[in-house]
Amino acid sequence: MTPTDSDTANDLSPRALNLVNSGIIVLDAHHKIVLWNGWMVPRSARAAARVRERPLFEVFPELRGSRVEAAVLAALTDGASTVIPQTESRAPFPLREAGSFDGPRIEQAVTVTPFRDGEQRYCMIEIRDVSGTVEREKRLLDHAESLRARSYVDGLTGIANRRYFDVALDRELRRAQRMKGELSLLLIDIDSFKAYNDHFGHQQGDTCLSTVAQALAAKLKRPADVAARYGGEEFAAILPDTSLEQARLHANAIREHVAGLALQHAAAAHWPMVTLSIGVASFDRERLHEVPALIEAADKALYAAKHGGRNRVVVDGDPSA
Repeated sequence: MTPTDSDTANDLSPRALNLVNSGIIVLDAHHKIVLWNGWMVPRSARAAARVRERPLFEVFPELRGSRVEAAVLAALTDGASTVIPQTESRAPFPLREAGSFDGPRIEQAVTVTPFRDGEQRYCMIEIRDVSGTVEREKRLLDHAESLRARSYVDGLTGIANRRYFDVALDRELRRAQRMKGELSLLLIDIDSFKAYNDHFGHQQGDTCLSTVAQALAAKLKRPADVAARYGGEEFAAILPDTSLEQARLHANAIREHVAGLALQHAAAAHWPMVTLSIGVASFDRERLHEVPALIEAADKALYAAKHGGRNRVVVDGDPSA
């Protein structure tokens, strides 16, 4: 008797399923296993002959009451397909790497799909090993986070860069508006820095910038405070929950700290040691309630400090500002 195309297809189906790189289990309406493909054998340490015609939840008792059992019931009773999120269960089936009997469980993506053969109801459970995928995604996320973090750090000084400053100032200003809180901004300039560079050279100039940046960062103790390189020899400090007068005191402490380092300056400089001029402005609901206005006020105060003799702090609203 010559086999029909249908017979050939029936013979090929189990062989084809054994080639699939995922676990395939087919259950009948009584939850009994009617198909257990080759992928399942080494990972479950159970041959197909041992589990066929046995209820799935007898083979794996720990699945009782689990999301897998609920998905099987939904498939066989209501004809509903289910994708079991990994957030609910990363390894519902006790499966391990092929040949590993006591290693960690592989992480799994599980899909339960109902189907019919004539009047008979079945469901297919597909189990994919996503252990490598999860680890790869974690590495990609870590890498993306690392790139994002580096994109916010000034390469020379190691403190926040202008990009992060822009993001942080906008965020803190919105928070101050929402919470009816206080916020102060310091704009800081190294006095006579061109003379320093001309005298000591750009390499030493870079060292000076890094030293001042770290000194600034060291004076900002609270987690929400931000020290940033604003550009060139200019720096900025964002001080949430800080009034104008508190910011004045803070600015003077920073100025005195840097002057106290006694970093030798160029002979052509205004002062014999490296000093700072600092302009201070604070969020004001009527006048300084937007980022450009707040920066402009601090910049004007900084300009007044430099033209008032350098090595000083000028606050928005001072007569000299």
